[in-house]
Amino acid sequence: MELHLSQNPEADALLSKSPFALLVGMVLDQQVPLEWAFASPLELERRLGQPLEPKAIAEMDPESLAAAFSAKPALHRYPGSMAARVQDMATLLVERYDGRSENLWGGVTSGAELLARVKELPGFGEHKAKIFVALLGKQLGVRPDGWEAASAPFGDPGSFRSVADITNPDTLDKVREFKQALKAAHKAKSPPDEAERPAKAAPRPAKKGAGSATRSRATAPAGKR
Repeated sequence: MELHLSQNPEADALLSKSPFALLVGMVLDQQVPLEWAFASPLELERRLGQPLEPKAIAEMDPESLAAAFSAKPALHRYPGSMAARVQDMATLLVERYDGRSENLWGGVTSGAELLARVKELPGFGEHKAKIFVALLGKQLGVRPDGWEAASAPFGDPGSFRSVADITNPDTLDKVREFKQALKAAHKAKSPPDEAERPAKAAPRPAKKGAGSATRSRATAPAGKR
Protein backbone atom coordinates (compact mmCIF):
# COMPACT_ATOMS: atom_id res chain seq x y z
CA MET A 1 0.00 0.00 0.00
CA GLU A 2 1.25 3.48 -0.81
CA LEU A 3 1.68 5.75 2.19
CA HIS A 4 0.68 9.42 2.30
CA LEU A 5 2.26 10.66 5.51
CA SER A 6 4.33 13.61 4.30
CA GLN A 7 1.82 14.71 1.64
CA ASN A 8 4.83 14.96 -0.69
CA PRO A 9 4.51 12.35 -3.47
CA GLU A 10 8.25 11.73 -3.84
CA ALA A 11 8.87 11.54 -0.09
CA ASP A 12 5.86 9.27 0.39
CA ALA A 13 7.06 6.98 -2.41
CA LEU A 14 10.32 6.48 -0.49
CA LEU A 15 8.44 5.75 2.75
CA SER A 16 6.31 3.22 0.89
CA LYS A 17 9.23 1.27 -0.57
CA SER A 18 11.84 1.65 2.20
CA PRO A 19 11.00 0.27 5.66
CA PHE A 20 14.10 1.96 7.08
CA ALA A 21 13.03 5.36 5.70
CA LEU A 22 9.66 4.84 7.36
CA LEU A 23 11.35 4.06 10.68
CA VAL A 24 13.51 7.16 10.35
CA GLY A 25 10.38 9.24 9.78
CA MET A 26 8.81 7.74 12.90
CA VAL A 27 11.88 8.59 14.96
CA LEU A 28 11.73 12.20 13.78
CA ASP A 29 7.98 12.52 14.35
CA GLN A 30 8.07 14.48 17.59
CA GLN A 31 8.18 18.19 18.34
CA VAL A 32 7.95 19.04 14.63
CA PRO A 33 5.06 18.96 12.14
CA LEU A 34 4.55 15.39 10.98
CA GLU A 35 4.86 16.37 7.30
CA TRP A 36 8.33 17.71 8.08
CA ALA A 37 9.29 14.54 9.93
CA PHE A 38 8.20 12.17 7.16
CA ALA A 39 9.65 14.27 4.34
CA SER A 40 13.08 14.30 6.04
CA PRO A 41 14.16 10.75 5.07
CA LEU A 42 14.08 11.73 1.39
CA GLU A 43 16.09 14.88 2.07
CA LEU A 44 18.59 12.90 4.15
CA GLU A 45 19.02 10.43 1.30
CA ARG A 46 19.68 13.33 -1.09
CA ARG A 47 22.25 14.87 1.23
CA LEU A 48 24.09 11.59 1.71
CA GLY A 49 24.02 10.80 -1.99
CA GLN A 50 23.11 7.16 -1.39
CA PRO A 51 20.08 5.05 -0.49
CA LEU A 52 19.08 5.00 3.16
CA GLU A 53 20.24 1.65 4.52
CA PRO A 54 20.77 0.65 8.16
CA LYS A 55 24.29 -0.72 7.58
CA ALA A 56 25.50 2.44 5.82
CA ILE A 57 24.05 4.71 8.52
CA ALA A 58 25.42 2.53 11.33
CA GLU A 59 28.92 2.73 9.87
CA MET A 60 28.92 6.48 9.18
CA ASP A 61 31.13 8.88 11.04
CA PRO A 62 28.75 10.35 13.67
CA GLU A 63 29.89 13.90 13.00
CA SER A 64 29.26 13.55 9.28
CA LEU A 65 25.78 12.23 9.92
CA ALA A 66 25.08 15.05 12.37
CA ALA A 67 26.29 17.55 9.77
CA ALA A 68 23.85 16.12 7.22
CA PHE A 69 21.01 16.52 9.73
CA SER A 70 22.10 20.06 10.68
CA ALA A 71 22.63 21.50 7.20
CA LYS A 72 20.07 24.19 6.43
CA PRO A 73 17.24 23.60 6.44
CA ALA A 74 17.80 21.27 9.39
CA LEU A 75 15.97 17.96 9.29
CA HIS A 76 14.65 18.43 12.80
CA ARG A 77 14.44 20.97 15.58
CA TYR A 78 17.14 18.97 17.38
CA PRO A 79 19.27 17.67 14.49
CA GLY A 80 22.26 16.49 16.54
CA SER A 81 20.34 14.35 18.99
CA MET A 82 18.11 12.96 16.25
CA ALA A 83 21.10 12.03 14.10
CA ALA A 84 22.51 10.06 17.04
CA ARG A 85 19.16 8.38 17.66
CA VAL A 86 18.79 7.35 14.01
CA GLN A 87 22.32 5.94 14.03
CA ASP A 88 21.63 3.99 17.22
CA MET A 89 18.50 2.55 15.63
CA ALA A 90 20.45 1.58 12.51
CA THR A 91 23.06 -0.15 14.66
CA LEU A 92 20.41 -2.16 16.48
CA LEU A 93 18.83 -3.21 13.18
CA VAL A 94 22.22 -4.39 11.93
CA GLU A 95 23.03 -6.30 15.09
CA ARG A 96 19.65 -7.98 15.65
CA TYR A 97 17.91 -8.05 12.29
CA ASP A 98 20.74 -8.47 9.76
CA GLY A 99 20.37 -4.84 8.68
CA ARG A 100 16.91 -5.50 7.23
CA SER A 101 14.26 -3.30 8.81
CA GLU A 102 11.42 -5.54 7.68
CA ASN A 103 12.86 -8.36 9.80
CA LEU A 104 11.75 -6.31 12.79
CA TRP A 105 8.18 -7.43 12.19
CA GLY A 106 8.83 -10.49 10.02
CA GLY A 107 7.89 -13.74 11.68
CA VAL A 108 6.27 -12.27 14.79
CA THR A 109 3.51 -14.46 16.17
CA SER A 110 1.57 -11.97 18.27
CA GLY A 111 0.82 -8.31 18.64
CA ALA A 112 2.50 -8.33 22.04
CA GLU A 113 5.72 -9.67 20.54
CA LEU A 114 5.62 -7.06 17.77
CA LEU A 115 5.08 -4.26 20.26
CA ALA A 116 7.95 -5.50 22.43
CA ARG A 117 10.31 -5.53 19.44
CA VAL A 118 9.35 -2.01 18.36
CA LYS A 119 9.76 -0.68 21.90
CA GLU A 120 13.40 -1.81 21.85
CA LEU A 121 14.20 0.70 19.11
CA PRO A 122 15.88 3.93 20.27
CA GLY A 123 13.33 6.73 20.43
CA PHE A 124 10.30 4.42 20.56
CA GLY A 125 8.51 4.70 23.88
CA GLU A 126 5.20 3.00 24.64
CA HIS A 127 3.15 5.67 22.88
CA LYS A 128 5.17 5.79 19.65
CA ALA A 129 5.60 2.02 19.53
CA LYS A 130 1.83 1.52 19.67
CA ILE A 131 1.33 4.04 16.88
CA PHE A 132 3.85 2.22 14.70
CA VAL A 133 2.22 -1.17 15.36
CA ALA A 134 -1.11 0.42 14.41
CA LEU A 135 0.43 1.82 11.22
CA LEU A 136 1.83 -1.57 10.29
CA GLY A 137 -1.54 -3.21 10.86
CA LYS A 138 -3.81 -0.62 9.29
CA GLN A 139 -1.77 0.29 6.23
CA LEU A 140 0.94 -2.32 5.63
CA GLY A 141 -0.91 -5.54 6.35
CA VAL A 142 1.28 -6.62 9.28
CA ARG A 143 -1.43 -8.14 11.48
CA PRO A 144 -0.29 -10.83 13.89
CA ASP A 145 -2.86 -12.08 16.39
CA GLY A 146 -3.71 -9.41 18.90
CA TRP A 147 -2.17 -6.49 17.00
CA GLU A 148 -5.21 -4.28 17.56
CA ALA A 149 -5.17 -4.86 21.31
CA ALA A 150 -1.41 -4.34 21.46
CA SER A 151 -1.69 -1.01 19.65
CA ALA A 152 -4.85 0.24 21.40
CA PRO A 153 -6.25 2.81 21.19
CA PHE A 154 -4.36 3.65 17.97
CA GLY A 155 -5.36 0.40 16.32
CA ASP A 156 -9.06 1.03 16.85
CA PRO A 157 -10.91 0.87 13.52
CA GLY A 158 -12.39 4.12 12.25
CA SER A 159 -10.28 6.30 14.55
CA PHE A 160 -8.27 9.36 13.57
CA ARG A 161 -5.73 9.51 16.38
CA SER A 162 -2.32 9.28 14.74
CA VAL A 163 -0.23 8.84 11.60
CA ALA A 164 -1.60 5.30 11.44
CA ASP A 165 -4.87 6.83 10.22
CA ILE A 166 -3.48 9.27 7.62
CA THR A 167 -4.20 8.18 4.07
CA ASN A 168 -4.95 11.52 2.36
CA PRO A 169 -5.25 15.26 3.11
CA ASP A 170 -8.74 14.84 4.61
CA THR A 171 -7.64 12.23 7.14
CA LEU A 172 -4.59 14.36 7.96
CA ASP A 173 -6.96 17.19 8.87
CA LYS A 174 -9.05 14.84 11.02
CA VAL A 175 -5.97 13.61 12.89
CA ARG A 176 -4.82 17.18 13.43
CA GLU A 177 -8.27 18.16 14.74
CA PHE A 178 -8.23 15.21 17.14
CA LYS A 179 -4.82 16.19 18.48
CA GLN A 180 -5.86 19.81 18.92
CA ALA A 181 -8.99 18.77 20.82
CA LEU A 182 -6.94 16.43 23.01
CA LYS A 183 -4.45 19.20 23.75
CA ALA A 184 -7.24 21.62 24.65
CA ALA A 185 -8.85 19.07 26.97
CA HIS A 186 -5.53 18.39 28.67
CA LYS A 187 -4.94 22.11 29.13
CA ALA A 188 -8.39 22.54 30.66
CA LYS A 189 -7.60 19.85 33.26
CA SER A 190 -4.19 21.27 34.15
CA PRO A 191 -3.82 23.15 37.46
CA PRO A 192 -3.92 26.96 37.14
CA ASP A 193 -0.72 28.90 36.81
CA GLU A 194 0.80 30.45 39.88
CA ALA A 195 -0.58 33.84 38.90
CA GLU A 196 -4.09 32.40 38.77
CA ARG A 197 -3.92 30.57 42.08
CA PRO A 198 -5.47 32.28 45.13
CA ALA A 199 -2.88 33.97 47.29
CA LYS A 200 -2.07 32.34 50.60
CA ALA A 201 -3.64 34.04 53.60
CA ALA A 202 -1.25 36.36 55.38
CA PRO A 203 -0.24 35.25 58.92
CA ARG A 204 -2.27 36.87 61.66
CA PRO A 205 -0.39 39.52 63.67
CA ALA A 206 0.33 38.66 67.28
CA LYS A 207 -1.88 40.24 69.95
CA LYS A 208 -0.35 43.42 71.32
CA GLY A 209 -0.70 42.39 74.89
CA ALA A 210 0.93 39.03 74.45
CA GLY A 211 3.70 40.44 72.31
CA SER A 212 4.45 43.26 74.77
CA ALA A 213 4.52 40.93 77.71
CA THR A 214 6.88 38.58 75.94
CA ARG A 215 9.24 41.36 75.00
CA SER A 216 9.09 42.81 78.51
CA ARG A 217 10.04 39.52 80.11
CA ALA A 218 12.82 38.99 77.62
CA THR A 219 14.40 42.39 78.21
CA ALA A 220 13.77 42.92 81.91
CA PRO A 221 16.80 42.70 84.24
CA ALA A 222 17.14 39.36 86.01
CA GLY A 223 16.50 40.80 89.39
CA LYS A 224 13.18 42.32 88.45
CA ARG A 225 11.68 39.22 86.74
